[in-house]
Amino acid sequence: MEYAPLVLADPEHRPSAKAPLLWAASAALPWLVLVVAQVAWWVTDPASGWLHAVAAAGTVLGIVLFVGVVPVWRYRVHRWAVDARAVYTRTGWLTQERRIAPISRVQTVDTQRGPLDRMFGLSSVTVTTASSAGAVRIVALDAPVAERIVAQLTDIAALGEQDAT
Repeated sequence: MEYAPLVLADPEHRPSAKAPLLWAASAALPWLVLVVAQVAWWVTDPASGWLHAVAAAGTVLGIVLFVGVVPVWRYRVHRWAVDARAVYTRTGWLTQERRIAPISRVQTVDTQRGPLDRMFGLSSVTVTTASSAGAVRIVALDAPVAERIVAQLTDIAALGEQDAT
């Protein structure tokens, strides 16, 4: 008996359209601290003008890259899907990772909402599996979508006959 090879398509769902805003805000906070430190340095030592200019240029470049470019890039890459067989994710921006967690290996399903997540109405879902690779995370979902995924995974896992240990 010959088996046809399984062709794995990329997961089809994107994070919330608000995800780039969340990621940009998260990235902007450390840069804000650096800007404040550079302004304080400039106020206390205005004589090092060229050094201030170099530091400011590096900071502006970092802000443009990590606050402006990376969140959009991440949004273009991140994908997720859930079906009766598995949870699928694709994440990353520079280094990309695909994870597939079979439903039979699911142990727990959790949601997380940090302060910025709540501000944007977003949640993340963590699917803990019996795997040494660790949990699978679906990030930056609209809160109702995250709750629906948790309910769906709970229902699917409850139907399984196998223990995930």
